[in-house]
Order: sequence, then structure tokens, then C-alpha cells
Amino acid sequence: MGEDPQRLKKVAAASYDYENDSRWADYWSNILIPPHMASRSDVVDHYKRKFYQRYIDPDFVVEAMSSGSSSQSSRPSSTTSRPAAAQAREQNTGSSTRNSGASTTPAANPSSLRLDRQTIQFAVNAWVFIVAVLAIFPITPRNLSNKAYRLAFMGTSCSSLYSLYLLYGKPRAWNLQAVQVWLQSVLATKDFIYFIYCLTFVTSQLYMKFALIPVLCRSLEHVAKFLRRNFSRSSLYRKYLDEACLWVESNTTTLGILTSHAEIGVGFLLIISLFSWQRNIIQTFMYWQVLKFMYRAPVTSGYHQSAWAKIGRTINPLVTRYAPFLNTPISAAQRWWLR
Repeated sequence: MGEDPQRLKKVAAASYDYENDSRWADYWSNILIPPHMASRSDVVDHYKRKFYQRYIDPDFVVEAMSSGSSSQSSRPSSTTSRPAAAQAREQNTGSSTRNSGASTTPAANPSSLRLDRQTIQFAVNAWVFIVAVLAIFPITPRNLSNKAYRLAFMGTSCSSLYSLYLLYGKPRAWNLQAVQVWLQSVLATKDFIYFIYCLTFVTSQLYMKFALIPVLCRSLEHVAKFLRRNFSRSSLYRKYLDEACLWVESNTTTLGILTSHAEIGVGFLLIISLFSWQRNIIQTFMYWQVLKFMYRAPVTSGYHQSAWAKIGRTINPLVTRYAPFLNTPISAAQRWWLR
């Protein structure tokens, strides 16, 4: 009947104007890959498609780039078609390195600094994943589970703030105008959304373990990406973690769908909690404001709008058939939601 939707999305992703999108420069500068890989067009195109999926079209499926094929494609070029000038340059570079090893130290500093930043992010997200699993685990003692619950949200909020600092820095001055300009640049980012999401639960006395699902998905995605980029040559990684990390990186869309459904489900659970002694009206109102923002933010709107459309297709016929008196309050809620 028509062309494959993913094929059309791939064409749209290839024709997107990345150079005029300031987010692409920030995204590409935060990618940690070897210099010889960063200069290859197929690697750049792969990360452009990942950028397009994250910021433009969350439904776009990006196939994983196999590390074996990339290494094989780069190995023959370095052994068979290398000109004599390149070999001589390598010999000269090797001799100069032996004679003056200290001269190469300044060039290595930027890479080591970026590696340190990525390692810090990995350590925080791995810690968040562990404490979140500990909080959800059924046989964990109640006091330990509650502490792990709060620590998971605190760790995610700290990780999100640190990521915002790495990508956007800090406000140029600590006055209202400079802070507003900085907020406008970070407001629609995924890290800022997660920061606000975690704040609504860190300060609450209500322990809702279901709310940890988005935190788990985020930390799992960060950890898997770091392990694949930095430990792909490790025999321990290839034996125990390679398949799991490959699945995570290949199914980011699935994790995004799961996250959006969990976030919407938490909103309804908070409404139900209003009828219990643990009710928190302020937290419920603030969280639904966050959901409204997720519904409109480019990085999350695709998942949330799809989830709400499914809810509408399920609920509206039932309300019309069995409870038509609910049409008026539902219409009022929809007007507030879309306002």
C-alpha cells in the first residue's frame, strides 16, 4: 500500500540540517569515541541518526552499529592501502616520541579529562541502578528499601545536573536575566526533565516504588552505552555483558515507551493516593504539571502523545457507553491539559 515508515524516517533523518541545529554540536562533543573513528563518515552518520531519534523523532528505529564490522573495515585500510608518506610519518612520530615523550602529554589531557567526566557519570548511574534495584527488591528490609528509594532519586537528580553542566555550563551571571537565559536553553532537555521528575519524589513522604521505573531505564541506558564504548575489548565484558548491553542500546525506543507508560501510570497512582491518608495534594498537582511538560517537550512528546492516544481510544468508548455523565469533567480536564 505504501512505503515502509521507517524507510521514510531514515530519509528524513539523512536530509535533516544538523549543522544549523545547536544541539547537534553539543551532542557530538559529548560522544566519547577514538579520534580515528570520529573521522569516519559511517560513524558520524550513525550518531546523527541517534541524535535524530533522541531529539526529533523518538519513533525512528536506529540499528546498532556492530563494533566488529567497524574494526574490520578500519583494519585493512591501515595495512594495505597506507602510502609511503604515512609510514614515514609514523616512523618519524615514533622516534620523536621516544626522544621527547613529554611533548605528547598536553595532547592527551583533553581526552583524559573527557574520560574522567564520562567515568563520573558512569559511576553515578551504576550506583543509581544498584540502589534502585535494591529499593524495588521485595525481600529488602523496609528501612533499607526506603533509604535506597530516596538515594536513587537523589543520584539521578545529581547526574542530571552534572550532565546539564557539562553540556550547557552554568549561567553567565547569577542574576535573574542570566538565569532565565540559561533555563531557556536547558528547559526542553531530557536531563532537566529528569531533574524535575526526581525532585517531586525526593521531597515526598510517599514511597511509590513504581516511580523508579524511569530512573532504572535511564541509568541502565547510560551504563550500557559506557560499557560498550570503553570495555568492548574486555573478555569479561564480551562473556557476560555484551549481549545485554547490545540489547539495551538497540531497544532505546522500547525503554522510552516503557518509561512514558510508567510516568503516566504514576500520575494516576498519585490521584488514587489522594483518597488515602498518605495524600499529598501539592505533589500531585506539581507532578501533573511535569506530565503536561513531558507531553509537549520534543524529547518526550512522541512517547507521551502516543501513550495518551492509546488511553483515549480505550477509555472514551467505555465512558460514552457506560458513564456518559463523566464526559463533562473529562472534557474540562482535557481543556486544562491542552491549555
